[in-house]
Amino acid sequence: MSLAQFLPWQVDTARGWLENRDRFAHAWLIHGLAGIGKLQFAAAAAASLLCESPRQGLACGQCAACTWVAGGNHPDLRRIRPEAVALEEGADATGEAEDGESASGGGASAKRAPSKDIRVDQIRALESWFNTATHRGGWRVALLYPAQALNVISANALLKVLEEPPAHTVFLLVADAPDRLLPTLLSRCRRLPLATPAPEAALQWLQSQGVQDPGSWLAAAGGAPLAALRLAQSEESACPAWLDQLAAPLAQGQPPDIGALADQLEKMPAVQWIDALQRFFVDLMLAGAGASPRYFPSLAQAMARTAARADAARVAEAARWLTRQRAVAGHPLNGKLFAHAALQRVVLSCQA
Repeated sequence: MSLAQFLPWQVDTARGWLENRDRFAHAWLIHGLAGIGKLQFAAAAAASLLCESPRQGLACGQCAACTWVAGGNHPDLRRIRPEAVALEEGADATGEAEDGESASGGGASAKRAPSKDIRVDQIRALESWFNTATHRGGWRVALLYPAQALNVISANALLKVLEEPPAHTVFLLVADAPDRLLPTLLSRCRRLPLATPAPEAALQWLQSQGVQDPGSWLAAAGGAPLAALRLAQSEESACPAWLDQLAAPLAQGQPPDIGALADQLEKMPAVQWIDALQRFFVDLMLAGAGASPRYFPSLAQAMARTAARADAARVAEAARWLTRQRAVAGHPLNGKLFAHAALQRVVLSCQA
């Protein structure tokens, strides 16, 4: 492990925030667009709060506390996240997780799928931690993410903690969508919104990470650089080949081969291809208004031709329909049938 560092576009915000610790709030909600580095910001903030020799508010990277944080064994730092997230991060599935919970639970619980929720017992397990003195009389930091993974029971348990916060303890909650949290929980947190970085800064960072054609990847990720990096590392092109195969016939006023496309989409997680179709429809509606595409610049001409032929109201209704399908995309469905129905709806909405 290594000590989390603030990303280049986060440093000024972090310094301005962390240098003023005299009246530091006990709970912060760090939120913003997915893929801009909110978790990295929060992890670097936790290291900075625990650092014994901070420099302009930021972690020095050399003191004993920074060494412990980098090694993942600082006694005054806890990570509270769903089991599924912990396993994705490489937490030991059979040992003790940083939140004091066994990642799998062992025994019968090991046979079930890892939870995607932050459970109430994870919040309750923190009580003994709160009741012990901090290691060197400094801060105690609880890093909780993603905050929208709190269910109603665990959210209410956390609310009770925040109503009477433990001494010397700071909660850092990370969320993409604050509106999905309980209003009462929001009322107990100070908000720290993180802005999407300027394109120049994002492109420069992507280039430093070895990404080729960073502009296309950044566009496909909606301006979120970490999301763009993940796409570049996992996909062959910024615009999926299947989407090009969908857009090209539509631009010519011809129906695409829905069956062949459905065969391709069946092999992907439904969330992945629905997200791509949603971005496609945003670009299509922008083209209808005479604006440049936001996500798929390579399809600009095809979008313009399709938008000129399609009825704007039908396109907008299909976009709303896709949003509703996104909400159920994680449920067990017949993948091919689901993809076929979605593609059919898309094609019908784009026809004259």
